[in-house]
Amino acid sequence: MTTPPDHFSSQASSYARFRPSYPAALFQWIAERAPAHKLAWDVGCGNGQASLPLAQHFQRVLATDLSAAQIALAPPHPRIEFRVAPCDQSGLAEASCDAVTVAQALHWFDFAAFYAEVKRVLKPGGLLAAWTYQLLTLEDERLNTALMKFYHETLARWWPAERAWVDRGYQDIPFPFPRLPTPTFSIRVFWTLAQLVGYIGSWSAVQRCRRATGADPCALLHARLSPLWGEASQERGVFWPIVLLAGKKPLS
Repeated sequence: MTTPPDHFSSQASSYARFRPSYPAALFQWIAERAPAHKLAWDVGCGNGQASLPLAQHFQRVLATDLSAAQIALAPPHPRIEFRVAPCDQSGLAEASCDAVTVAQALHWFDFAAFYAEVKRVLKPGGLLAAWTYQLLTLEDERLNTALMKFYHETLARWWPAERAWVDRGYQDIPFPFPRLPTPTFSIRVFWTLAQLVGYIGSWSAVQRCRRATGADPCALLHARLSPLWGEASQERGVFWPIVLLAGKKPLS
């Protein structure tokens, strides 16, 4: 397996600070469909945004990520073991996992290697759940238009190729398990302009642009949005649709 590029270590602190939380109902749904609740493996865990909610439902959670910088920022939890590891090297015993989860990371993986490991470690009837939240929408139309221009024009050349899977809503991403019907989930927050720009600063395309040009595209975005935003302390609605793929390992 070729080690994929690390797009997130350099902004690990902003990732931990600004990335939105997933809805509790998503983890309840996962727990209700897992065959048991002894062990979950959270792959590409980052700083534990999905690992911690999983620990409310599973006795033990193994949380792995390629980025040591991300792992270092994960809050300790008595039921979670955080480990730096690639997506195909869990170190788990065969048929030991009740659930494998991938939050906002599947599109970065070597699919063949990852799915081989999932098939090895999942119990018969075990659940694989992978999800992505798509491009955010601002509830103010003028602000949203400016943001879309920034995403599709300013950052267009800086997005890694894998981002296309997210833009297509994981519609054609490899997923070699019988698919389960899934409900619709979403994330909704109310943010100040500083929080919004901080979140956008954690994007992989922003980091690539900064490294290549020495300039910060978020300064341009702030300049575009500030006259439309109002008071700096004003909070505005931000929305992300979540696309969830789920399937179970066959019983035999």
